[in-house]
Amino acid sequence: MGLAMLVSGVLIARGNPRGARLYGVALVLTAIWAVWDAGLEYWPLVSRVLAFAVIGLVVALVYPSLMRASGARPGRAAHGLAGLLGVGVVATLAYMFVPTHMVKADKVPAIQPVAPGTEQKDWAHWGNTTAGNRFAALDQINKGNIGQLQVAWTFRTGDLPESNGAGAEDQNTPLQIGDTVYTCTAYGKVFALDADTGAERWKFDPQGYAPNWQRCRGLGYFDASAAAATSSAPAAAPAACTKRLFLPTGDARLIALDAETGKPCADFGHQGTVDLKTDMGEIKPGYYQQTSTPLVAGTVVIVGGRVADNFSTGEPPGVVRAFDVRSGELMWAWDPGNPATTKRPPAGETYTRGTPNVWSAMSYDAKLGLVYLPTGNATPDFFGGQRSEFDDKWSSSVVALDVKTGQVRWHFQTTHHDLWDFDLPAQPLLYDIPDDKGGVQPALAQVTKQGEIFLLNRETGQPIARVEERPVPQGNVPGERYSPTQPFSVEMPSIGNQTLTESDMWGATPFDQLLCRIQFKGMRHEGVYTPPGLDHALQFPGSLGGMNWGSVSVDPTSHYMFVNDMRLGLANYMIPRDQIGAGASGIEMGVVPQDGTPFGAMRQRFLSAVGIPCQKPPFGTMSAIDLKTRKLMWQVPVGTVQDTGPLGIRMHLPIPIGMPTLGASLATQSGLLFFAGTQDFYLRAFDTGNGNEIWKARLPVGSQSGPMTYVSPKTGRQYILLTAGGARQSPDRGDYVIAYALPK
Repeated sequence: MGLAMLVSGVLIARGNPRGARLYGVALVLTAIWAVWDAGLEYWPLVSRVLAFAVIGLVVALVYPSLMRASGARPGRAAHGLAGLLGVGVVATLAYMFVPTHMVKADKVPAIQPVAPGTEQKDWAHWGNTTAGNRFAALDQINKGNIGQLQVAWTFRTGDLPESNGAGAEDQNTPLQIGDTVYTCTAYGKVFALDADTGAERWKFDPQGYAPNWQRCRGLGYFDASAAAATSSAPAAAPAACTKRLFLPTGDARLIALDAETGKPCADFGHQGTVDLKTDMGEIKPGYYQQTSTPLVAGTVVIVGGRVADNFSTGEPPGVVRAFDVRSGELMWAWDPGNPATTKRPPAGETYTRGTPNVWSAMSYDAKLGLVYLPTGNATPDFFGGQRSEFDDKWSSSVVALDVKTGQVRWHFQTTHHDLWDFDLPAQPLLYDIPDDKGGVQPALAQVTKQGEIFLLNRETGQPIARVEERPVPQGNVPGERYSPTQPFSVEMPSIGNQTLTESDMWGATPFDQLLCRIQFKGMRHEGVYTPPGLDHALQFPGSLGGMNWGSVSVDPTSHYMFVNDMRLGLANYMIPRDQIGAGASGIEMGVVPQDGTPFGAMRQRFLSAVGIPCQKPPFGTMSAIDLKTRKLMWQVPVGTVQDTGPLGIRMHLPIPIGMPTLGASLATQSGLLFFAGTQDFYLRAFDTGNGNEIWKARLPVGSQSGPMTYVSPKTGRQYILLTAGGARQSPDRGDYVIAYALPK
């Protein structure tokens, strides 16, 4: 086509009508090739044909002039052809704005009204419950009246997150207890707000510091009076801090606050604070911190910790610890590198350094007395030749611990000898699935960065949906070892993890598509588990996912689980130690040092020359999976190019191409699914039955918050609430807490 354009262009410039005919033949052949290469999918065909069709329209319009210039008499066919091309181009452009399902629903479950007395009272945990269901049994706001939803109040924290990609991000899900909303900022400031007006009641500043990765995804909450009412053992409620919040900080502290006043609870730890650096050994600034919500499980509060990726071996320990919610006393510790250490290590020693950590949110089943940990892998991510037997045993796994002792009951590994940063990023969903005998199976659903979803029996750890160990490609990096197989969840849908081919390459124009094809042909790609090597390799999905920390929501009335994902590849290669420069950093993309191993690593997003993912759209979707039948019920692209575009230039167009998503969703019993974790600035509501977008509200900036909902005990109004601090890839930052409600 390039040669044809050059020749035809020269001929047309000389006034020769044969140039137009040559271009017409080339355009027809290009269209035939495009269908052969990409099938009849809309976005791939747009990439291959639209720009050439627009040029063809212009050529058809000038063809009569070329005929006259050559002394011939033009016919009318050129005008007819131009008309057809014009209609085709206009129709193609118009169709860009039409939402298109990836998978269409073939049925829509009936809505079950909330029975009197079963309404949700409080949103007391990050995922609403310790099961992480992000579901609210509320239906005042429903599909019939959501068009009337409007901003009820807005609060500004004054604490704008400043991010360079590895800096501060607002990824919070607020809590609501009674008539008070509690929220925390990326820098750890806590605000208590009136649930009906947003008026500030108190605030607390931990005055902490972290050089990077500042975020507070959520607070923990404990009510001593409620715990005493449900406990068989007598326990005296403290005189103060009966209701307490637990704040994790970026400088590795756990602070207990009186939920009524915002003052530290003096009886917890040392004047309200437990120092999480205790027994951890050397911790350089930014190497260990708390970013996810602490888990309040009965009368203990449990924390893991984020450990800096890819700087070196021997980084801070990945220990998980449980503290008494009242006193802050260490009740137990799980050290993945030393099972004998069940509380503090022996004097003069530390917890095992460099072990797999738990940076994401955990779940808790009070009936079974089990806490469920989604583990990461031992640093660094992309070379594991030095990892110990314990590292390989516990990394990238769901680990079930006894809540009273911290002893392991079972564990299930989702990636063996993880060389891809496929740590488990999301809170496990605990859900009871109806069986065929009138009972239920106690299930755990775990989404992963690699696009696999594992469905396990949460009592035993055995798969409910069949898992197969399948052979995977083997690498040849000196000093590395490779697992010959990896687990695939074959009876659950896989999302966004197909093995890419050259025909999957895409671009906004044929030219950047061509560059992506060239880039793809220059890399080794063998599917999800393409091992890193000294050559250029493509990992898809990349280390961001797939699915990430937002986890899932679920509607127990339909058994639908809602999963949002992103589809971003990672281009990488290993760099011998003697070739690592002084500027290597473990932050975001680029060269990471991986000190203590023979290799550093280069990491780059698989993007085109204009900054668009190189594979065909969508780049992010929302999916509904029936947990009872394990079928994908619908799937829709999420997000537009309203606030982003090529080279970071905002296109200001509501084209629903489907952009990478990062955040949590909210399902309500009224058949609504709320989500804001897109790259455009909207809070959206989808119909949970079919995935149709039925409402959206423009936000002042983007959001990575998890929407939550509550009914005010004072006014009886239902609110939808979220924070908006900025979309991850946008420079626009904000400090908003926004509540929506129906008109009074």
